[in-house]
Order: sequence, then C-alpha cells, then structure tokens
Amino acid sequence: MAKYYLTTAIDYSNGEPHLGHALEKIGADCIARYRRHRGDDVHFVMGMDEHGQKVALAAEKQGLPPQAWVDRISAQFRDTWTRLGCVPDDWIRTTEPRHAASVTEFLQRIRSRHPDDLFDGEYEGWYCVGCEEFKQDAQIENGHCIEHPTLALTWTKERNVFFRLSRYTGEIERRIRSGEFRVEPAIRRNEILRLLADGLQDVSVSRARFPWGIPFPGEPDHTVYVWFDALINYITAAGFPKAGYERRWPADLHVIGKGITRLHCCLWPAMLLAADLPLPRMVWAHGYVQWGGAKVSKSSGGNLSVEEAAERHGPDALRYFLLREVGFENDGDFTWERFDARYTSELADTFGNLVSRVLKMVLSYRKGVVPKDAAGFRTPLEDAGKAALAAYASAMDALALSEGAAAVMEYAARANRYVQETTPWVLAKTAGKEAELDGVLANLVRAVLRLTVLAAPFIPAKAAACWDLLGTGRALAAVRLGDLTDPQVTGLTVQTPPILFPKPAAVTP
Repeated sequence: MAKYYLTTAIDYSNGEPHLGHALEKIGADCIARYRRHRGDDVHFVMGMDEHGQKVALAAEKQGLPPQAWVDRISAQFRDTWTRLGCVPDDWIRTTEPRHAASVTEFLQRIRSRHPDDLFDGEYEGWYCVGCEEFKQDAQIENGHCIEHPTLALTWTKERNVFFRLSRYTGEIERRIRSGEFRVEPAIRRNEILRLLADGLQDVSVSRARFPWGIPFPGEPDHTVYVWFDALINYITAAGFPKAGYERRWPADLHVIGKGITRLHCCLWPAMLLAADLPLPRMVWAHGYVQWGGAKVSKSSGGNLSVEEAAERHGPDALRYFLLREVGFENDGDFTWERFDARYTSELADTFGNLVSRVLKMVLSYRKGVVPKDAAGFRTPLEDAGKAALAAYASAMDALALSEGAAAVMEYAARANRYVQETTPWVLAKTAGKEAELDGVLANLVRAVLRLTVLAAPFIPAKAAACWDLLGTGRALAAVRLGDLTDPQVTGLTVQTPPILFPKPAAVTP
C-alpha cells in the first residue's frame, strides 16, 4: 500500500472561514477520499496558523488574550470543515508544544548543517500586515500589496535574523524543471520560474520585540517570523523531529491558494534544503472563488458566508458545486443562480433521479432483490461504465476535480438514457421478457453501485446514504476502484430510496 501524505494550507486565525478557504479544504478532502478508494495509505492534515501580528491585533480588538482568541477560532474553523464533510487525520495548530519543538529543532538543524545560512542583518521596506511579510516592488500596485489592496503598507526598519534564501535559487529551479519538485498547474509553475529567473533575495526570519510567537533560539527578545514558523507545520504533522517521521515525509501533495505560491515554492523548499531534508513531491496552487468578479477573502470584505451557502442545498451540494463549477485550477465565480442550476439539473434530476427510479423498479418488479443478468455484462451501459471509470481515474489522478465530477455525471446521464431506451415498465408488462428485464435491472443497479463510489469523494454523506440502500454488507470506505471493474450485484436486497436531493419550492438569493 503506497503512502500518500496530503496537506492543506493552515488557515490564519484572524477571522471567520469563508468560501475561499472552503474550496481548498473540500478539494483536498475530495483528493484524500479518492486516494483511499484507490488503495493508498492516506494521511491528510489540516490546521491553523496561530502566531503573528494579525492574530495579535484580532485578539486585541476582541479584548481577548491571543491564546483564548486562537482557541475560539480554531474550534470555529474545525466545526465548519466537519460540517462540510472534511475529515482530516490530524489537526495541527502552531501554538501546540509539538510544533514549537519542531520549529526549534528545524532552526538548530540549519545552524548545524549550514551555519552561515542564518545571519544578523537590518531590513527596511514596505511591510504588509495582511501577508505578514515585506513586499518587493513587483508585489506593490498603486501603493498597496496586490494580495491585500484595501490594507495600508507600513514602512518598517528593524534588526533581525536573516535566512540566506538567495543561495538556493538555482537548486530550486533545477528541481522544478526536472520534476523532482513539481509545481502545478503549469500557469503557477511558470510564474515561479519567472520569479526564480530574477533571483531570490535573503529574507528576515525573526521579529524583534514581538512576543506572540515561538522564541527564536539563541536570540533574546526575538520570535520566529510567522511564515517561517507556519511552513514547518507540514513536517511537524509528519512527526518531526521524533524518530519515524520519515515514514510520512516527504509530503506527496501540498494544496494551497495561488496567492502563497512564492512562499511554498521558493522559501519552503529553500528551508528544507538548508536543513538537509527532502522536499515535498508536489505543490498544487488552486485559484480563487470570486463573488461578483472579486476574490472572496477576509481582507477584501467579500466574505460570502459558508454557513449561508451550505444552508442553500446542504453541505454535499456545496462541495459538489465548488468542485464542479469553480474547479481546482483557475478562478471561478460563485453565483446563486449557477448553484441552483447545477443542483437541480445534475444532483437532483440526474444523479438523484437515477438512484430513485432504479431502486424503485427493483422493489416493484423483483420485490427488492437484484436479479441475475442472464445475458451477461456486455451492454451499452456497461461499456459506458468502463469508459467512465477510466475517464474518472485519469481526471482525479491529474487533480482535475471538475473533470472527475463531470465523468460521474455523464455516466449517470447515460444510465438515465438507458432506462428510456430499454423501457423496463414495458418489459414488466410483456410476456416472455422476464430475462430481458432481469438484465436491464442488474445493469442499472451495477451502474448505481459504481456511481455511488465514484461520487463519494464529492458528496460523501449522500453517497453513504445511497450505499446503505444497496445492501452490500460492506462499508463504503472499504471499496476500492478495482472492485468496480466487475461488481457483483445479483442477490442484493435494496431498500426504498428517500429523495436524495429535494427540490425546494422556491429559492431566493
């Protein structure tokens, strides 16, 4: 069984979760669920970034000590992702003792292996509180950070500990070009290669006289720069520095937003190289969820409520819509109209309708027991099933989640057409057509079984409910993609299906 270590970016503890966060977490959870059905030994990590100036300011605004504030925010984020069906194997928080120990050991490891990579220096420049970093001219537009255009930049000058990032420019570029360190999709890889071509600059990795952070070893009155601290969470959650962390590290996939590629694809690999540790195998940088053409984020004020969106048609429907409509590569707009349209046409009328009509026909015509297909499996629907399996696996392996969802829905649509083509209700009334009806019903149940497994990474709760109706006697989580090549359905006793995706009488924005 191949190990698959998957992480999301840890969310910053200075506000409420929004749909931009949700796309990333849902997408990563979808990948984790798919890889488990693929047969991999998955370890999926999510968590919270709890140090830094923004967190301290948010806590002060609420009249709370920073630790009390991050405890509250962490619980809120975790509850939100649980409601959306995200089930991580670990929830890492940067205020945990295990992480402080990991950061301290990481810095000491750099000092012992490459001592001149950490040096004292003075930095002066424009600082973005939103990004928690100094900004270069290329990252400033109209006097503002391009990621946080509503926040004012602050001219800052202080003596800090610096990391010799510039030393690793060439090696990072070599590894990206060779594929040893994959940056995907291609548009993000090309952005990073252009950045590397200009050369990386050494960066400050400590903050003076700022108490809300991990103490910088050997530097009184300094704490570790929040991004240097936060990036190390990925290897902390693998067990570093304890013995055995190598069983999980390196990470197979970091899922992040496109706004933090420079930190994950330049600073993080350089830190690992300086510490003589393996680099992650891939960073996938997804696009943004947009509302009215603008990025959904805390700082921009475009904070579309996750709660409101999940209430619309349920958490599974929101998961499906974000991954099917917005996708996991480019920016995409969230609109209520498109959400309603996808929900009705695909989840309710295509997937839900198929499950309902197939199981009801088995109950009506064969007393709920799936008959034997005397004619064998070679039917147009069976051919479509084999093609769907191949298309789905190809898309999901490539992290093309929207295409994976499309493959599921196209197969469901083909199964609905098969019902119309074979007219089981006519066969049931026609003498001598018993064997033909048996074959049609068996083929349809086989399609529903396959579709349930393929849809599970996108709509886990509804898929679990659908799976229970099939009476397989097996846990859905235990099913592997290989089991779908020739699934045996004869003799299964199905149950009366509920309406999986109810249509509301009226939905208004």
